[in-house]
Amino acid sequence: MKRFATLLVSTLLIGFACNTNAQTPAALTGQTRNYISTGMPILLIAPDATAGAMGDAGVASTPDIYSAHWNNAKFAFIEGDFGLSTTYTPWLRNLGVGDMNLLYLGGYKKINSRSTVAASLTYFSLGEIQSTDPEGNSNGTMNPNEFAADVTYTMKLNDELSLGASGRFIQSDLTNGQNVSDGSGYVTTKPGRSLAADLGLYWQHPIDEAQTVAVGAFISNMGAKLSYSDDDTRQEFLPANLRVGARYSYELDESNRINVVADVNKLLVPTPPVTVGDVTYSDYYQNMTEYYNTGVMRGIIQSFYDAPGGFSEELRELQYSVGAEYWYKNTLAARAGYFYENDTKGGRQYATVGFALKYNVMQFDFAYLIPTTAFSSNPLSNTIRISLTFNLIKAKKS
Repeated sequence: MKRFATLLVSTLLIGFACNTNAQTPAALTGQTRNYISTGMPILLIAPDATAGAMGDAGVASTPDIYSAHWNNAKFAFIEGDFGLSTTYTPWLRNLGVGDMNLLYLGGYKKINSRSTVAASLTYFSLGEIQSTDPEGNSNGTMNPNEFAADVTYTMKLNDELSLGASGRFIQSDLTNGQNVSDGSGYVTTKPGRSLAADLGLYWQHPIDEAQTVAVGAFISNMGAKLSYSDDDTRQEFLPANLRVGARYSYELDESNRINVVADVNKLLVPTPPVTVGDVTYSDYYQNMTEYYNTGVMRGIIQSFYDAPGGFSEELRELQYSVGAEYWYKNTLAARAGYFYENDTKGGRQYATVGFALKYNVMQFDFAYLIPTTAFSSNPLSNTIRISLTFNLIKAKKS
């Protein structure tokens, strides 16, 4: 393992050095837009109103039932013995779309004081879509949808450190098997299916009776590409992702507690080449065909240093999340946060607010998203998330 780690780190450092020393083409500036596209991006959407109200920061937040999405290793430190949760998210309501939504179901069960198992299901409905051929004739209606189901096992390595692993089945059905024109003819489509894995690490340390710090790292959605037809010349990368972050918790007294969290996020997907005029810029992919033919593991490694714009573009691919929450008597919580993505990599920038109400074994969470970009009609405006959670703790024997 030490030799493998040394080899991996050396490879990344060499790649960084080569890309940093290489002269960045003058045509590529800090304003050049070069988005990284993936198949099934819903796997990166916050499924809960808890982290969704704290700027989508959650890799080291307080362990809860939504840890399968943020960092599966946190399940080992969850307080309850058994729990169930569900979240409903209306999607793109600001565009007048009334039938798109995201539904999340999750649950966990502690095996013993050191091990926990969990499972979750994510379902995304794109609503009803009228299908037409290139001449405008109706082909009927479609109900495209995507879903992912996963199982997780987490264990404590010691009293402060835990490790988590997840397996996931993914299906993306965007065309319901219809024949789609590709410009030269019709192609019979099929649902894209894949298997993926997640790996998480979590460490929390009490400084004293009132203060706790935590650090987390999580790699998710490492798996085979998605293909929507028998033509394998264009397979979509899964949104493999690296998330690292930290938390600071402080109990002011018996009734008041605050948590502050921060995450840094990076897609482990290769950066596509940039075409300016008739010139294609990339030291690793001569064209899009070569880009799509890149292997998954090679793409993950090269994603750290293959940006056409050099090291400065690699830095622009990082996403940042910060958030905070205040709890009163472990019953009422207020939350706020901010998410930032560079304009050249998608430009998602928004503030979030929310609250939580907890009574006995039940908790209700609400989150609201406020875009901070200059668009007059931002599709993310008015996005809300509503979560309902049940956490059960076994009664102690007298």
